[in-house]
Amino acid sequence: MATLPNAMVLQGISENEKAESVHSKSPSTPLDIEPEAERRLVRKLDLIILPLFIVIYCCNFIDRTSIGNAKVAGLEADLGMRGTQFNVALTIFYVFYIISDIPSNLILKRYGSVWLAFLVIGFGVITLASAFLHSFAGLVVNRVFLGLAEGGTLSGLVYIISRYYRRKELVVRVGIFFGVGPSIAGAFGGLLASGLLSLPDIGSVKSWRKIFLVEGIITTIFGLMLLFIVPEDPSRSRILNASERKLAMARIDADQIVKSQGKKEKTTFKLVLRSFNLITIACTVCYILLNMSFAGLSLFLPSVIRAQGSYSLVEVQLRTVPPFVVSAVWVVLNAWVSARINKRFLPILYNLLLTIAGYAISISTKNPKVRYASCFLMIMGGSVGGPMFVTWSVDNAAPDTMRAVVTAVVPGIGALGAVLA
Repeated sequence: MATLPNAMVLQGISENEKAESVHSKSPSTPLDIEPEAERRLVRKLDLIILPLFIVIYCCNFIDRTSIGNAKVAGLEADLGMRGTQFNVALTIFYVFYIISDIPSNLILKRYGSVWLAFLVIGFGVITLASAFLHSFAGLVVNRVFLGLAEGGTLSGLVYIISRYYRRKELVVRVGIFFGVGPSIAGAFGGLLASGLLSLPDIGSVKSWRKIFLVEGIITTIFGLMLLFIVPEDPSRSRILNASERKLAMARIDADQIVKSQGKKEKTTFKLVLRSFNLITIACTVCYILLNMSFAGLSLFLPSVIRAQGSYSLVEVQLRTVPPFVVSAVWVVLNAWVSARINKRFLPILYNLLLTIAGYAISISTKNPKVRYASCFLMIMGGSVGGPMFVTWSVDNAAPDTMRAVVTAVVPGIGALGAVLA
């Protein structure tokens, strides 16, 4: 169950295409790549791309889950919500999140990384608008547009990063931004919410509205900055000089069975269909099941903590921080282990057991301290599976159109788990 051997990687590629790729002589072979120059390039990419992508995904995750912080700050009462209306608003978001994923990634493949900047600006503005809602109907409409804007962000980040790193390098990098991003976002979101709720009101913007207003402004400004700094495809990236661009394309081409020499093939419906192979479907189904617990807990953690004791509003927000901080360290450690052993299934397996143990502890005791400790286990175990399943599927996807689709399908359709939650 490790990354599959090359003979099985391209299930969707025809025999003629396989033969063509194997016998084609690419001008950039592994022998042309100087190891020291490659190490310098990877180090430069790590210092530029990873911090940027972590911040992008932090903004994405905070804007998506801040509704959980707003809920305990009085959102339901102010909007006159009752019954299961809050759950309906959460569900609507994920429905449109799923719908937008694949089209968004195909647009990204066609028009480049600037599309990612537009997505960030989009969900930043929509989050800002959330501060001025006055009805449940308005919240539903807002969550529809937020889902459409946020849907392509994670898949777009995975697709772009897969254009810069070899397959053996990918699991650590995806683990860092995909695993650490939500953990930092969960911690920072709790700290930011507690801080904002402690500050005086901003005109008519009171209580939970301050959370959406400030987070929306921060994200929108960052999105505007991305128009100028987001990394383009390595063949024309502004963060690399000419020799680095040539090396970047050579090493990625050397890592692929289908030798494209850095050129993107035409997007066809046939290639899109081929992307839905056994590996993609299996990783997606597993991601859905995992996401039922992880996404659900991420959204409802403030409510879970509030139910465990007589905490003030600020104390509830602050108590959401430690589980996510510990989780960030745990994700990176597991990504490193997976890269060292070149297997994905083993970290997934023992982290699923960790999640199960957390839930078992939570339902078997009424001790609030023990139940709070179980949240650490659930979040730590759940945060690892996402990066692993996405990397596993991307490792086994080529050519470029299939990679764009697969990076959208697994986290996109995988969001059905959040709908079920």
